[in-house]
Amino acid sequence: MEEMEAQLSSNTRRGLLVLNCVILSIGHCAGPLVMRLYFLRGGKRVWFSSWLETGGWPFMLIPLIIIYMRRRSKEGSKAHLFFMKPRLFVASAVIGLLTGFDDYLYAYGVAKLPASTTALIIASQLAFTAAFAFLLVKQKFTAYSVNAIFLLSIGAGVLALHTSSDRPPNESSKAYYLGFVMTVAAAVLYGFILPLIELAYKKAKQAITYTLVLEMQMIVCLFATIFCTVGMLVNNDFQAIPREAKEYELGEAKYYLVVVGSGVLWQCFFVGALGIVFSASSLVSGIVIAVLLPVTESLAVFFFSEKFQAEKGISLALSLWGFVSYFYGEIKDTKKTKNPAPETELLQTAYP
Repeated sequence: MEEMEAQLSSNTRRGLLVLNCVILSIGHCAGPLVMRLYFLRGGKRVWFSSWLETGGWPFMLIPLIIIYMRRRSKEGSKAHLFFMKPRLFVASAVIGLLTGFDDYLYAYGVAKLPASTTALIIASQLAFTAAFAFLLVKQKFTAYSVNAIFLLSIGAGVLALHTSSDRPPNESSKAYYLGFVMTVAAAVLYGFILPLIELAYKKAKQAITYTLVLEMQMIVCLFATIFCTVGMLVNNDFQAIPREAKEYELGEAKYYLVVVGSGVLWQCFFVGALGIVFSASSLVSGIVIAVLLPVTESLAVFFFSEKFQAEKGISLALSLWGFVSYFYGEIKDTKKTKNPAPETELLQTAYP
C-alpha cells in the first residue's frame, strides 16, 4: 500500500501541488493578519503568539484518522497505524525544535512591525531558500527559476524603499529595529528549514507518501509547540491569558476566536509548505511564499489601513511576473520530457 501511494502519476502530483498551493495561500495570507490583529487590539504575549503558529497540530489527527480508517477497510488488521520510522521521527523532531525557535523570531517581528513590513522582510527568505537548497539537496537551477528568483528579490527590494516611514507611532526606534532584525533572522532560519525538510525526505530510507507528509507535519508542529510551551511557562503566559482575554479591545469572545483562528490558519500554512516540498521542491515552496507577499501587503492595507505606495504596485507586478516565469519553465521542461527530440529517440533505438 505504501509503495503504491509513493508512485504517484505526474497528474496526481500536479494536482497535489495545486491543492497545497491553495492551502498555503490561505495560511500565508490570513495567518500574519490574524496574528497582527492579536497584537493591535491588546495582545502582548509573544511566546503565546508563537505557540499558536503550531499549537493547532491536533487538527492533523482528523485527516490522518480518516485516511487510516479507509486503509483499514481495505487492508484489515494489517493496516499500519503510522508509517513514520524512527529515523524520520528524529529528523522531524529536530526540524520541529528549529521551527519553534523560528516561530518566536517571527512572532516578535509581527508584534513590533506593520504587517506589510513583516511580509516584505519575509520575502527575502526566497534567496536563503535557494542558497540552502543548492547546498543541502543540490537543487538544479534553470534560466526560468533564476529569472523568477531575481524578479521576486527585486520586488522585495522595491518594497524596501518605503520601510523608513513604516514605524508605528507607539513603537520606539529600538523596538522597531529589534523587530526588524528578529524578522530577518526568521527569514534566514525558515529558508534553511525548507531545504532541510526536503533533505529529510531524501534521506528517510522509506517511501514518502502524502500520508507520511501529514504525519511529519504533525510531529514537526508537536515539537515546535513543546519548544514554545517551555517559553510560555518561563514567561508565565498561561496565567496571563485569562486576564488578557478580559482586557482585549474586541471582547473576550472575540479574543478566543482570534486565538483559535490563528491556530487553524497557521496549520494551513505549514501543511501547504510541506506538501509543496513533497509535490515539487523546497525552492518551489519558497517561490510560492514569496509570490504571496504582495497579496498579504494588499490585505494589510485593506484591513489595517496601512499605506499603499506605488512601490507595492510595482512589487506586485514583479512578483506575478516571477511566478509566471517559473511555472512556464516547468511546463516547458515537462513537455521536453514527454516529447524527446528525434535525435534522442534514434539514439535510444540504436542503443537500448
